Amino acid sequence: MSILAMILAGGKGERLHPLTIHRAKPAVPFGGIYRIIDFTLSNCINSGIRKIAVLPQYKSLSLDKHLRLAWNLFSGELSEYIISVPPQQRVGEKWYQGTADAIYQNIYMIEKDAPDHILVLAGDHIYKMDYSEMFRFHKEQNADATVAAIEIPKKSAAAAFGVLEVEKDDCRIIGFEEKPRNPKHLPGQPDLAFASMGIYLFNTKTLVEHLKSDALQDTAHDFGKNIVPQMMKASRVCAYNFKDENKKEAKYWRDVGTIAAYWEANMDLVSVDPLLNLYDKAWPIRTYQAQNPPAKFVFAQEKKGGRLGIALDSIVAHGCIVSGGRVQNSVLSPNVRVNSYSEVYDSILMENVDIGRHCRIRKAIIDKDVTIAPHTEIGYDLEKDKKHYHVTPSGIVVIAKGTEVSEEARATAMAEERM
Repeated sequence: MSILAMILAGGKGERLHPLTIHRAKPAVPFGGIYRIIDFTLSNCINSGIRKIAVLPQYKSLSLDKHLRLAWNLFSGELSEYIISVPPQQRVGEKWYQGTADAIYQNIYMIEKDAPDHILVLAGDHIYKMDYSEMFRFHKEQNADATVAAIEIPKKSAAAAFGVLEVEKDDCRIIGFEEKPRNPKHLPGQPDLAFASMGIYLFNTKTLVEHLKSDALQDTAHDFGKNIVPQMMKASRVCAYNFKDENKKEAKYWRDVGTIAAYWEANMDLVSVDPLLNLYDKAWPIRTYQAQNPPAKFVFAQEKKGGRLGIALDSIVAHGCIVSGGRVQNSVLSPNVRVNSYSEVYDSILMENVDIGRHCRIRKAIIDKDVTIAPHTEIGYDLEKDKKHYHVTPSGIVVIAKGTEVSEEARATAMAEERM
């Protein structure tokens, strides 16, 4: 299986603002200890793919550092590698102009490595998939290109996904519309559409020919809008129905490109029976984990009653201390501290967050290295929160990385309210 995986990791992630102020979207923490890109990379390793190029572009320092710390596990002697490849400007003076252009600008690397197949992946989706199964399907169908797709309700696909139209009783793609308002339905299933997952497997020679041709034209240089529709005219392009390695009845694939989607995907992890199984030893999700102590929950008996540190229906990473506070339906990344008499509900607390005493936090995402002063309330008065933080239409309060919600800041805010 001669495959080079190329992972697109260059998007600005504007819809995930302010979580992407200081980092690329694939480097955003997820599920307590992971980064979003860990799921795609783990799929590669679990699928037996050992040649991987990650193509970053914006604010890539955090991503590059994570790749170096977490994914330095390949043997150069066996021609294995994972490398980060920012825009090289070998074919021009521009940054990556689109998904197809990102691959085209790295044709030199492709031709030098000479793989038989190119697997193009997105670095910002959460799912489990065995790419070797897709490869076998690709070979069996004698395809020049194969697009992974997932069945979703037709109304959910409208103006949201690239939608494939396939021949009846065959996998061949005969139509590909990018975010249509009225999506084509699956043959015999009028309520379902076939949505592209942004996963493409190409025969290298065919792909290179189309990339070179597209580069000479004034297009969006995008796989969904340009490359795949052009290939369909002269080549055999097939749709691969996504097989979920998650071992659940419903297929799990999430684009966590918005704050609402990101929050919902994290909240699913703390439900009684999560849709995404992180505890499957047969399909491990790898990441970097620092040398932190175990999580600790503190109960202290006092004259006027005890301080009970408790976390219910929550993920609590290593290094956390819940010291006399209550955490429920929340995700805590490493080294979070929740101090006495504080309450945290339905929230995501990233690394090194410190919640002071007597705080009340609800439906919030608090980024790394944030200190919350004692007696602070977040998520209970959204109009007040909007003056200081980012608040989504669905009422999720997001506090940017490094913010210090200090006593002085809290006093100033209270004074402003009285004016």
